[in-house]
Amino acid sequence: MKAASTQAVLFDLDGTLIDSAPDLGAAADKMRTDRGLASYPLERYRPMAGAGARGMLGVAFDITPEAPEFAELREEFFVAYERRMLLNTHVFDGVQALIEAIQERGLLWGVVTNKSARFTDPLTDAIPLFATARAIVSGDTTPFAKPHPEPLHEAARRLGVAADACIYVGDDERDIIAGRAAGMRTVAATYGYMGSQADAALWKADASISSPLELLKFLNSA
Repeated sequence: MKAASTQAVLFDLDGTLIDSAPDLGAAADKMRTDRGLASYPLERYRPMAGAGARGMLGVAFDITPEAPEFAELREEFFVAYERRMLLNTHVFDGVQALIEAIQERGLLWGVVTNKSARFTDPLTDAIPLFATARAIVSGDTTPFAKPHPEPLHEAARRLGVAADACIYVGDDERDIIAGRAAGMRTVAATYGYMGSQADAALWKADASISSPLELLKFLNSA
């Protein structure tokens, strides 16, 4: 595929465009301290931030979604996170410049995340970066979430471009699986929340970047 056929770049949200780990971790940690348990440092939560409530509750309480009390704890976590999700969340260094460069090239851009619209909408409304995003697809926008390709297909439809004219960038193996299944070229963002056990080389992405602006090299050479 020639670089000239690229019309759009799609991104995962948490761990790719924004660093939301401080607020995700703090919400889970408050649940611990509210129960009289010792506080954990952010570094303990950060590697699991990409897994959302499942990851945060797993760290805080060593619990899995199969546990009978998980659903109740998850809603408690959602409420705690909702109250503070804009306190310390910020755009990764280099992302603003990357988006500006993408637009200067005449490319469209958008977001495909597994985060539910309950959180995606207020976050993207509050952060100026997303004012130019032409498509924002949340985990509950379609009946499916990543690694299913349908959210990526929905984003392509909203952009008005073919799926194979898109590049998808994400920091989780689910992102690469979804992108490949959707017929998009994929880029693994290794600066995100991969976790210590992850090996992006096994994901079979078309490229790997260790900082946001490295994506421009891929756009030049693709």
